[in-house]
Amino acid sequence: MGASVDGWIRVPVGGESGRWDTRGSVRRVLFVVHNVTSATRLLDVLPLFRGDWRLQMLATCTGSSPFQAGVRELLADVGVPVLPWAQALRTPVDLAISASFGGELHALDGKLAVLSHGVGYNKTLARPGGPEARRPGGPEARRPGGPERSERSEARRPGAVGGPERSELSGGGADPVFGMSGEWLLVDGAPIADAMVLSHPEQVERLRAACPPAAHTAALAGDPCFDRLLAARSHRARFRRALGVRSGQRLVVLNSTWNPESLFGDGGGEDLLPSLLPRLTGELPADDFRLAAVLHPNIWLGHGPGQVRAWLDRARRGGLALLDPLEGWRQALLAADLVIGDHGSVTYYAAALGTPVILGAAPLNGLDPASPVADFVRTAPRLDPRRPLRRQLEAAITGHRPLPGPAELTTSVPGKSADLLRALFYDLIGIAEPDRPAVLDPLPLPPYEPPQRTAPLRVLTLLTREREVTIRRFAEPPHEPEEAMEDAVEDAMKDTAEGVIEEGSATQGGRAGRCGRGVEEAHTAVHEDTADREAVATADVIFRYGAADDPRLGPPESWGTEVLAQWPNCTLAAYISGPGVCTVRTRAGDALRLSAAPSATDPAAHASALLAALAAGTPLPDLIAHGLTVRTARTTHTVKVTDLRPPRRTPH
Repeated sequence: MGASVDGWIRVPVGGESGRWDTRGSVRRVLFVVHNVTSATRLLDVLPLFRGDWRLQMLATCTGSSPFQAGVRELLADVGVPVLPWAQALRTPVDLAISASFGGELHALDGKLAVLSHGVGYNKTLARPGGPEARRPGGPEARRPGGPERSERSEARRPGAVGGPERSELSGGGADPVFGMSGEWLLVDGAPIADAMVLSHPEQVERLRAACPPAAHTAALAGDPCFDRLLAARSHRARFRRALGVRSGQRLVVLNSTWNPESLFGDGGGEDLLPSLLPRLTGELPADDFRLAAVLHPNIWLGHGPGQVRAWLDRARRGGLALLDPLEGWRQALLAADLVIGDHGSVTYYAAALGTPVILGAAPLNGLDPASPVADFVRTAPRLDPRRPLRRQLEAAITGHRPLPGPAELTTSVPGKSADLLRALFYDLIGIAEPDRPAVLDPLPLPPYEPPQRTAPLRVLTLLTREREVTIRRFAEPPHEPEEAMEDAVEDAMKDTAEGVIEEGSATQGGRAGRCGRGVEEAHTAVHEDTADREAVATADVIFRYGAADDPRLGPPESWGTEVLAQWPNCTLAAYISGPGVCTVRTRAGDALRLSAAPSATDPAAHASALLAALAAGTPLPDLIAHGLTVRTARTTHTVKVTDLRPPRRTPH
């Protein structure tokens, strides 16, 4: 892959490549990248060419997208020769594959196949430089007090079916549908592509209606991205464990496409996400819900990963997992119990999988009114930011009835895209297919990413039966949680044959319960590394996570002794060394190990439950002898309590 002074590569293409090639009698397949988003769809189909000694794969970038960040690094990881765009236009290839329409694709010297980089073609977009390029939603319209902001705000209003149609906003002239209109598909009246890969006959019909001269290029070949999702459904439990989702927890995934009217955007009239995120981490009990965010690569790479992390810093400290936009989003969709999304393809994929979806942003302007995504946005349930969140989310899960459109219209040939695409590609190249099955890469198992809550936790506890504690934890709640504990008491009473809650005595900071004879108690639990140093100084429980043999921290028992000595207000220190294990030091001098099943709730919650049981007067010997029952996240866990102090010698 040597390069000349002007940046053109000399091997394995170029005027002198025959002199330097080791294998020169090959057909050339060129992957045409516009940005990282389109590159991911090309990476979906790259495995179809693996193992074929007759082919040389190449890559290029058109430079036409404003989102160029990350492209160079991604192509370097792929490891195929990368041609400058000018050289690519002058290099004969046997097949070029693109997942977008930017750049001078018509000038490529070879057959061209075009894939969608989302769920078909649903959005309207003026071609750069065209008469409609200055479209609604541009920078002027987004100025504070700009003329269109109030009109677009209807798409955010609870109960609204979306903002005004594009034709209304643009004075009667709608932008062309990206990937379906002649403005994008034709040059001098002739189709740019030799093959337009579509996933459903519905798309073929829209193409035939919108651009008849390109209709003959339609190739029905499925959706490789969705097929990879379908093939990995059996690994849902693994993907949930990778995200640290525990027994009884519900995984809520926030998803946003890019553009001002998306869930992440600030151009929809109501800038929802900055107020929604702290409410999600503060209103949803931490042990009942796991939160993750999947953001479009254009958000990450347009604004910068560091800026995105900075915007989401508070939510991340409250337990939000910010997932890799390239590698982790599909696994998160499969693991999810609910997706809070918008009009983007990822939210539509979630609905196609049958996952409950509730829309936080639902703009119709910018969508082809005849597209399946527009129909989905018109009919999917909405999130109402003015109402309590937990009941809305739970109702969306328990009352879920899948909409038929997404599952039916994403692909008409589920599981068949590898066979169909490889047959199409090799037919365009002009050689026979390999005599082995066509396969796509399976979704990899993501790295283990448990919650890292460093925000102060408000912990509500209730001794519901002997040696049984019901617990709810909230990350920086905006106010003292009330209804969550009432619901917990109701759940506990339903599962208690006598319907009686054991009496207990409140500790300092506790408060009288409102249900039966129980006493509800509250305390604060804080990660040792919290940024809020005032919170750690006043915390009742201080905890941290780490390996039991981490030499920086010392043995867990010693760490606990140090914490209690450093922070005199702390009653209990807990060192979590595994998914179900923690070592506890109490102010009374006890050294204990709490152990439960790895799928049980966070051991830091077990430590808080132990504090509540001891404060309510439960004798420690009883807990050591019989264990502690912890109720949270709609499940009940048994926690073994082991005394780590040496047994006392009996005098002779």
